[in-house]
Amino acid sequence: MENFKSSGVFTKQAHVKIPQGLYEEEHGRKGFFGRVSHLYHSHPPVNWTNIEGDLRPRSMPPMYDKIKKENLFENILFNNDVTISIGNFNKSYDFFYRNADFDELFFMHEGEGKIETSYGPLDYKKGDYIVLPRGTTYKLYLKTKTSLLKIESKSEFENPSRGILGPNALYDQTALVTPEAQKGSEQNLKEYLVEIKRCGKMTKVTYPFNPLDVEGWKGSVYPFKLSIYDFCPVMSHRYHMPPSAHSTFVCQNFVVCSFVARPLEDASHGVLKVPFYHSNIDYDEVLFYHAGDFFSRDNIGPGALTFHPQGIHHGPHPKAFQKGQDRTHTDEFAVMIDAKNPLQTTKWFEENENKNYWKSWT
Repeated sequence: MENFKSSGVFTKQAHVKIPQGLYEEEHGRKGFFGRVSHLYHSHPPVNWTNIEGDLRPRSMPPMYDKIKKENLFENILFNNDVTISIGNFNKSYDFFYRNADFDELFFMHEGEGKIETSYGPLDYKKGDYIVLPRGTTYKLYLKTKTSLLKIESKSEFENPSRGILGPNALYDQTALVTPEAQKGSEQNLKEYLVEIKRCGKMTKVTYPFNPLDVEGWKGSVYPFKLSIYDFCPVMSHRYHMPPSAHSTFVCQNFVVCSFVARPLEDASHGVLKVPFYHSNIDYDEVLFYHAGDFFSRDNIGPGALTFHPQGIHHGPHPKAFQKGQDRTHTDEFAVMIDAKNPLQTTKWFEENENKNYWKSWT
């Protein structure tokens, strides 16, 4: 490695056989994709007694029931590249929708239904990602109450580089579902309303026919679906993989990763089973908890969300080391958004967050 240096006590392999009484910190650049060093502390770098300022770790407990109006998205975090929202829907859309500002990624946390698009319909269920390219006209139809995470991106949602893993790693291309051309199911209305978002403002366009009237399509821009349950994690029994190994979608200045159920590392090799301490110096980290037992976090359940700004340490809660000692696997599913540019919190997030989350390491 170029300009590699070392000093004092360190391990032969990162995250493996950490000297007793020391705590490893990963200090990396470009999220988990760039150069990296490991520091061995005599105290956990998260054992603070007070934090004053914007860098305190933040958390939002499951908040779908706090959305006061049905069929509404509440924005949580945003910057010029990405907007993160949650939505709670008790009935189908009353209108067709087109986003002219952002490409959209839906993660279906709960519920079943379908999204009818100009390319054709896509059925959805719990755990599905649905990518909707900017300018796609669509309408959401519910079978059951639906809760979802929405990620809006200024750039396209693209596949991560698989490098030496080969093209079938992470998920096989046959796991992607694309729509078959089909006209919209509603054909007997007097008028059809399309709401279009552009520069944050809404334009309403009314048609005398269903705007989903495409009878065929071809090309390389189209909606598609991928289930988080079809994601195949990169694993090693002798090394704790960084979150970048779980990259699912890559956008300009942020990535989306999927954490899924998997066997844990082999304790007989002294491998760290829980996420290592790191300061995430170039990226803000957001984690949405979908399902399972999140043993590296205290008092975090499905539907919760955590936000760790760049520049301050985070990692497993104190009880995680003991809880993970005898475990052979994890059953958790979560979605992570790592953003290069600082994220801003919305007023709604600040009104509903767990103000004491940062104390959970003390």
